[in-house]
Amino acid sequence: MKFYTSMPESLKPYFKAELDKYRTEYSIGNLQIAWNHLERAHIIGQKYPYAHTFVHWKMLQFGIKIKSGKEIIGQIPRLIFGGVKSFVGKIPVGNPGGANVPPLKPFPIEQELQNIFAKARIDII
Repeated sequence: MKFYTSMPESLKPYFKAELDKYRTEYSIGNLQIAWNHLERAHIIGQKYPYAHTFVHWKMLQFGIKIKSGKEIIGQIPRLIFGGVKSFVGKIPVGNPGGANVPPLKPFPIEQELQNIFAKARIDII
């Protein structure tokens, strides 16, 4: 069994870029675009416990900001268990992380994100 701990250096700039884009869009009120960047950050970071947990924390804060009970309730177990599942390598690959999707369902990864993983020389699965 492979244990995942920290995100490889080659992937960090892409993860950070998505979080930066999230903050920018959020700050100017483009909430749907901001959320999309959080989902992308989730997919990029979901293999790594700290990054995975951090994105769920941001998603919980987002749910509170938009007063979405569904998102708030949905993020709590994801926040608690997401990092643990990452650590032991049991993640639903491609899952965007929001409460609007089943937490354990894998999803296809869009081509642009596949290209990011390829450039960073990271296996998606």
